[in-house]
Amino acid sequence: MTSSGVYVYAIIPAKAALPPGTAGVGGPPAPVRLVGEGKVRAVVSDAPPQLRARRRDLMAHQDLLLRLSGNGPVLPMRFGVIAPDEDSLRHSLGRSQAEHLATLARLDGAVEFNLKALPAQDALAAVVAEEKTVRRLREEVRRRPDYEANVRLGEAVATALSRRAADAGAKLLRELTPKARAVAPGPDVHGCVLNVSFLVDRGESDAFGTAVRRFADAHRERVDLRIAGPLPCYSFVPSRASRPSAAGVV
Repeated sequence: MTSSGVYVYAIIPAKAALPPGTAGVGGPPAPVRLVGEGKVRAVVSDAPPQLRARRRDLMAHQDLLLRLSGNGPVLPMRFGVIAPDEDSLRHSLGRSQAEHLATLARLDGAVEFNLKALPAQDALAAVVAEEKTVRRLREEVRRRPDYEANVRLGEAVATALSRRAADAGAKLLRELTPKARAVAPGPDVHGCVLNVSFLVDRGESDAFGTAVRRFADAHRERVDLRIAGPLPCYSFVPSRASRPSAAGVV
């Protein structure tokens, strides 16, 4: 192990094995190994010096988690979790073993889908046809085009687009929630009216994606949907378990 510490990718059950040829972050990619005792193991490698969020390493981190998830439940770490040494990591794993086992049981056989909803940008014709306020302001601009009238029209269009997208997003959330084990709201994202993640049975992944695409096609004049997944289940683990603590140990 290098003096840079131990890079932690995930926690898995002790009975699970690493996929053949598994490699991690760094250039060249660092060999990956298991650390721990008892009923859980941490998937780790030597931490590269001066670790930064390069695309190469972000993709290596996520690809490894996706490969691991094909063999069983995975408690994923956020990018950049580093333990000082293997002894500290073993101590942390032993102290939190019961919590980790409960989380692994809850995530077993599941994947995450993230869904973002944005106002439809090619929907002006629908907005004009369906929104009385927009039609009225548009007529005012035609009769008397000036700066203030154009500002009012632009604000009315933006408000209508956001409201229509939010209504569609709320409807979609109601439709998708019964199809998921759990739902987790995400942080506010500029331009989005909805940012939410779903914990979905792996065997239902295709059906879930189809439901989203079908809804998007039927509501394209109201909302632009962006779906990402299957993903590691970041949004459904305790926050302190998926981020570095003050001491840098999971």
